[in-house]
Amino acid sequence: MTAKERLHKLVDELTEAETNRALRYISSRHDPLIRRLDEAPLEDEEISAEEEAAVREARDELAAGVPTIPFEEIKRKYGLA
Repeated sequence: MTAKERLHKLVDELTEAETNRALRYISSRHDPLIRRLDEAPLEDEEISAEEEAAVREARDELAAGVPTIPFEEIKRKYGLA
């Protein structure tokens, strides 16, 4: 059995949702931006203690129910919308 035949067999077993995701993935091969992002090296910069603390603080605030500001409102406030 060839690779294409095996692939056809697997595709036939996919759900409609899985088929849609696979189709989007395969179609994205032709998008130069997606291709460049896929080929980009993984981020290897160390995260500082300050950055970790800021993320932890933001997550704690979200978990505590502190009100957030929608991004659209921030853009309007600074004339970016």
